[in-house]
Amino acid sequence: MSDAATTAPAQEPAPAAPASASPPAGPPPAPENISPPQLALYMLASLTFGLAQGMGNYLVSGNLQAVQATFGATTNEAVWLMAGYSSTSITASLLLWKLRTQFGLRRVAKIALVFLVVISLAHVVVSDLHSAVLLRAVAGFAGAILNTLAFLYVLEALPLRHKLTTGIALGLLGSQIAVPLSRLISPHLLEIGLWPQLNMVELVLSLMCLVWILVLPITPPVSAKVFDRVDAISLPLLIVGLGLIAVVLSLGRYYWWTEASWLGFCLAVGLVCLTLLVAIELNRERPLVNLHWLSSTDMIIFGGSMFFSRFILSEQTTGAIGFFQNLGLLNEHMAGMMWVIFFATLAGFLGVAPINKPENRAAIQGTGLALIAIGAWMESRGTSLTRPHDVLLSQGLVAFGGAIFLPPAVGWSFAHTLKWGIQHLTSFFAIFLASQNLGGLLGAAGLGSFLVIREKFHSSQIVENLTGADPLVVQRIQQYGASYGRVLGDPALRSAEGSTLLAQAATREAYVLAYNDLFLVVAIVSALCLLGLLSHLFILWLGRRRARTDAARTAQPA
Repeated sequence: MSDAATTAPAQEPAPAAPASASPPAGPPPAPENISPPQLALYMLASLTFGLAQGMGNYLVSGNLQAVQATFGATTNEAVWLMAGYSSTSITASLLLWKLRTQFGLRRVAKIALVFLVVISLAHVVVSDLHSAVLLRAVAGFAGAILNTLAFLYVLEALPLRHKLTTGIALGLLGSQIAVPLSRLISPHLLEIGLWPQLNMVELVLSLMCLVWILVLPITPPVSAKVFDRVDAISLPLLIVGLGLIAVVLSLGRYYWWTEASWLGFCLAVGLVCLTLLVAIELNRERPLVNLHWLSSTDMIIFGGSMFFSRFILSEQTTGAIGFFQNLGLLNEHMAGMMWVIFFATLAGFLGVAPINKPENRAAIQGTGLALIAIGAWMESRGTSLTRPHDVLLSQGLVAFGGAIFLPPAVGWSFAHTLKWGIQHLTSFFAIFLASQNLGGLLGAAGLGSFLVIREKFHSSQIVENLTGADPLVVQRIQQYGASYGRVLGDPALRSAEGSTLLAQAATREAYVLAYNDLFLVVAIVSALCLLGLLSHLFILWLGRRRARTDAARTAQPA
């Protein structure tokens, strides 16, 4: 993965972009003698931007019960809030990148953050679910620039030699630690109030981001004209296509893929829009996204790495957290595990920052994959008696492995992009942000659907053996029914209640087995990726050895 740059086809020229298509050069490097207080301010600003971007969605997804209580909605209705946010944030990142190139970074950032503040303030007073979904969609569009600002501010402060090593790791830190941090602060917020208090955090973070933009300068990129008439066709196709696919991935496992016909209609329309977009972009002189370059082997490997990293993060939210939620535990009961995930993630990013160099990236990624595989395998042996304190080590391994896996891949791909030309930066950010958003949606949808399928399978296997002819089953029904002895005098009613409790216990055990299957799949996928990385490195080593041998044979007669 990380050595894929050595296999890049050197004979393939980078498509030349017209001078008006993109800036002729990147922003000037930061001064080498920046003072420590200035460095700390830029780091704090980058962390604030990352936290604001992560908290925007994780506070909602981690507190669906509070959302349901606020709006009186079902689970399927509440998840529309996450679908609305995801559907706009995917394409907004690309559009905002072009807007800031043509109209200036600070101007676009100020407008977007003002919108985000207004929307966060409206969230506090809104009481209608449909209005809240619309506000979440607008918030996803306005908050899309936060990820880019988190990168740019940390890169602004660091010297040139640290930009693509330490800078990449620190730029990713805020958005990644937002996952455990959102669940740690949620119980304290919900003690004060439900939906309004959750949105107060987003409002405060948005105001802090706006203050950073106003008081802390950043070197603006060279402005250039990047929009043309064809964008009036390409951008709507991109927004509608990716937006509908994001809605399908967000809601498919809740409404179920084959049960709701409108899911198929949305997927079909989304694919048609993206197909038309590809047909247009392949024939443009200045494409919105350079599809020829994105389809290269190196970029495919990079996109796969990004997808895998989001897949692992989905294991923590859909897997471990979902496992304990199914057993009846709430966020406050998982605080110890969340602290372990938080510190493991923090240690991973801070630890990998100084060693995130090209010569170390293969070893770092291999170590991350090994830790993830070991941690997921340890979790695949859970029972209904497993509690958060039993999985602290395994969750720490998964969180640390995922944290050290991501920066090397991003650092290599960013450096590789700059070698091909700054005109490819738009395409790079497109694949990076799309793989992060779509990867998270695909990971959650895939793992969630796999969990439902395996639960049905294990449930059928368990229920098949629960017959009235089995004396152990009859005894367990009587034991469960005896708990209602003081309130139910009729033996038939006590037996019916006992059967209901037995069915609930069977469903709980089926879910436990399904989660074990899910963790085992994550462990196997991680092990296979590690094997693929080692095979790739071995092939590269053989190629270098053969090249040295051929060179020695060629030089021998002379």
